[in-house]
Amino acid sequence: MEWVFTLDTIKETAKKIWMAAEGKLVLAFHGPMGAGKTTFIHALCDEKGVTDVVGSPTFSLVNEYQYLCDGTKRILFHLDLYRIKDEDEAIRAGIEDVLYSGNICLAEWPEKAPGIFPEDTLHIFIELAGNGARRIKIGDN
Repeated sequence: MEWVFTLDTIKETAKKIWMAAEGKLVLAFHGPMGAGKTTFIHALCDEKGVTDVVGSPTFSLVNEYQYLCDGTKRILFHLDLYRIKDEDEAIRAGIEDVLYSGNICLAEWPEKAPGIFPEDTLHIFIELAGNGARRIKIGDN
């Protein structure tokens, strides 16, 4: 599946990604610097009803947000592995624990530690498409 979106249509595209991700807990976002991974994750959080401030966890590695699901508070994790050197460092930082926590995890830069991601991770690729648009694709690059 593939879509092209702009900031004007990002909300609709985020809804489509949640529908495509039905049942998946870990979504891994691939794309070059500046492709819009964090911006798109912000839109996904908005669609889940996250009321916390959503920002890039580049320095903290993991941000934890809350949202309501059927009247129950749930946790959603936002990971940014850009500053991670390798899988060993990711494991020492507790990233593996977050990925297998049973909560939704939205991870940027998963290629930094590919071996620690669950087998059923949904891989999502974002790239520039020109004129401020982005192309987003689910599955193999």
